[in-house]
Amino acid sequence: MAQARYKQLVDALAFDIREGRLPPGTRLPTHRKLAAQEGLALVTASRVYAELEAMGLVSGETGRGTFVRESTLPRNLGIDQHAAASGMVDLNFNYPSLPGQAELLRDGLRQLAASGDLEALLRYQPHGGRPHERAVMARHLAARGLTVSADQVMIVNGAQQGLAVTVMALLQPGDVVAIDALSYPGFKVLAEAHRLELAPIPAAGNGPDLDALERLCKRRRVRAVYTMPTLHNPLGWVMPLSRRRQLVAIARRHGLLIIEDAAYAFLAEEAPAPLAALAPEATVYVSGLSKSVATGLRVGFVAAPAEWVPQLERAIRATTWNTPGVMTALACGWLADGTVARLEKEKRRDAKARQAIAAEVFARMPCIRHPASYFVWLPLPEELRADQLATALMREQIAVSTAEPFATSAQAPHALRLALGSVDLDTLRDALQKVRRAIDAQAY
Repeated sequence: MAQARYKQLVDALAFDIREGRLPPGTRLPTHRKLAAQEGLALVTASRVYAELEAMGLVSGETGRGTFVRESTLPRNLGIDQHAAASGMVDLNFNYPSLPGQAELLRDGLRQLAASGDLEALLRYQPHGGRPHERAVMARHLAARGLTVSADQVMIVNGAQQGLAVTVMALLQPGDVVAIDALSYPGFKVLAEAHRLELAPIPAAGNGPDLDALERLCKRRRVRAVYTMPTLHNPLGWVMPLSRRRQLVAIARRHGLLIIEDAAYAFLAEEAPAPLAALAPEATVYVSGLSKSVATGLRVGFVAAPAEWVPQLERAIRATTWNTPGVMTALACGWLADGTVARLEKEKRRDAKARQAIAAEVFARMPCIRHPASYFVWLPLPEELRADQLATALMREQIAVSTAEPFATSAQAPHALRLALGSVDLDTLRDALQKVRRAIDAQAY
């Protein structure tokens, strides 16, 4: 009978939520109060809410209670960001593009078609790329402050595959990986797929709380740390050199593998040395050209200690064999002739213009950002719920991300992450003003 009663209560609450009788944002009774109202054991009442949470209908928040979720948002929002539907203003994803990039592609393809190397591009390539192309990538990394030999650099299908082959080659299921409490969703997907345990580290100013990392390493057998020291996504920090050295010291003391994600690092001028330059024996450096050139150009690079290269190349072989020769040749041509350097400079200027708009629109509001990044982080007032705000903005044809895809801890803060790089400047200003008005309307 108890089992039937418990199931009936789950079904009844789920029905009321789906029918709108319990609208999004409704605070449900505490576990103890629900148990008293329904004549249930406390553990059974907790199980009722756990099942509703698993169904995506409610969310429990430590210190605040259990709330009805906004059901029009995707149920798997906690790990994925979703592409904006047609007609939506996309403040969820960044795909920054500059005028003339389509013509750049046409010119590049014409030059490639006229080259004497075309037939070679139709054949399988070495897993990590051809030697002369790896050398081009190594020279590019030298401009970023990282000196490595060509045979330490592997060319991959974008930074995401670079992270994937690093995980495949160097980690095992069950390994504990320290990660920022707010971090890149793509690594969360990898961790889930490869059964890694993510251990969240809270933020502390311009970087993770390294004292918390030290305590974690003393308490647990941590295998690796995943970090974005230069232009963190989503918080935009650039870790100072002193904190980078402290992180390296912790990694050496506890034998940690450092996975350095530098996807947005090109935006930060005069940044401190990469972690891979400070701890070359322990760091895998991953980046690509998706943000600096184009998201459709799936060319990335991984730099690693020489002794790890065979394992990484084997992981590339197991997944895609090699990066398509045509894409690699295009990318290396643009790296060699200065096109990538020019685009990076122009995108730094573009990002600063977009941040200036954001600074104006969100003046006198809490807003975490870097002046040359393509995103801002908006912590919301205590009384606002991010899922409801995101839904209200969807009705305004604006797609935003809540904190859930970025949160690696059990509870996501109520905040929005706004990508600034996917629309023209006038559209961006109008969309950010609508975001500001939506926050003001719900806060007061």
